[in-house]
Amino acid sequence: MAEMKKITLLLLALLALPLARAETLLVAAASDLTYCIDELGAAFGKQVPGAQLKVSLGSSGNFFAQIKNGAPYDVFMSADMSYPARLAQEGVADGATLAPYALGRIALWSLDARFDLAQGMQVLKDPRITRIAIANPEFAPYGRAARAALQHHRLWDTLKDKLVFGENISQTAQFVQTGNAQVGIVSGATLSSPRLKGMGSRYMIAETDTPPIEQGAIVTQHGKTNALAPLFMQFLRSQAARDIFARGGFGLPRAKAVPAA
Repeated sequence: MAEMKKITLLLLALLALPLARAETLLVAAASDLTYCIDELGAAFGKQVPGAQLKVSLGSSGNFFAQIKNGAPYDVFMSADMSYPARLAQEGVADGATLAPYALGRIALWSLDARFDLAQGMQVLKDPRITRIAIANPEFAPYGRAARAALQHHRLWDTLKDKLVFGENISQTAQFVQTGNAQVGIVSGATLSSPRLKGMGSRYMIAETDTPPIEQGAIVTQHGKTNALAPLFMQFLRSQAARDIFARGGFGLPRAKAVPAA
């Protein structure tokens, strides 16, 4: 009798697994979303009662590699469109779900009052600047944007020995905060965060200096079995989500917003 009870309880637990999973969405999110992802999760939970986001934040390039190797994320929110597009090409994400959700901006940022960032990119020629932080261009879309801006102003070759690479845009900002770099090229979203807003001086780099930083989300093959994944993708195009992105320092895709889920 006791053995039968154990078997019954085990079967009930197994039957409950799909339901439990359907209430949680595993999201791999680019680190520039650090300061708005909680608000996005709360808004999504209001629109889809009972839904919860379990979010990992980090480098888009690292997440690309992890998902390609079987990491069980349901949705990938990348800091560019190329990583999720490549996952779709390799058959580990659903290309039909790929959509932009925000536009990134980059800015010069410094806590050192000796440097006048109103000079724009030319301030980086100051010989007193010996360390410049950018995200690693090999893995981080914001790093590629920073490199493109430096190349646009013909500064890459002369300054590359002064560059300090962060694994992602959050670590890049930390280098400036801790004094390990005198100037950094960071995301506008990072500087819009409550923790950093108004701190130091900044100069928004012209959008014409870099290719567009179009950020994209996609449902992974793992996520295709999670009923929350398409609802979350729809939510990212809703006006509620767009308002959160705008407050967080992002630009918005031109695509028309859709009704909330």
